[in-house]
Amino acid sequence: MKPIEECRALAGRLKLMIFDVDGVLTDGSLYFTDAGAEIKVFNARDGHGLRMLQAEGVTLAIITGRNAACVAWRMKNLGIEHVYQGVGDKPAAFRELLAQLGVKAEEAGFMGDDVIDLKVMAACGFSAAPADGHELNRQRADYVSRLPGGRGAAREVCEFILAAQGKLEAAIARHLPFLPMEGR
Repeated sequence: MKPIEECRALAGRLKLMIFDVDGVLTDGSLYFTDAGAEIKVFNARDGHGLRMLQAEGVTLAIITGRNAACVAWRMKNLGIEHVYQGVGDKPAAFRELLAQLGVKAEEAGFMGDDVIDLKVMAACGFSAAPADGHELNRQRADYVSRLPGGRGAAREVCEFILAAQGKLEAAIARHLPFLPMEGR
């Protein structure tokens, strides 16, 4: 992990933040029904962090190795348009996404938890890993969350990026009630 000021500088220039799913937006557990349908548990606070980051102008994307209908549904629910599922070559998907959006690699970030994510983490301008990510991901990430995947790690990274861009207070203020100054 880099010094915090260096991490803030890297996060401060992001235009695109990409997340893996299993182990980042979920705890990495895989649930299957008897019929073979895949079920995942997503954290609502992580989802709200993604929404706040997106509302402040950072484009969001998903690049994941698995393909699950529940991921497509959740990302649609969050308004994330750039969803790459069933990806065997994450660096190729990363390059395709950059070209599609006209974003430079140094303006993109990626959060991944396992060795399959390391090449994209190395190619982008800011990388993050959850607290319970693979040791190599934690060693090579610019920022390692205090929280585990699927349990607030993505929210923590979203808020870190927002703070680095000077937008966190405004993003949170939208949700605070108006309190009159009289009588305080």
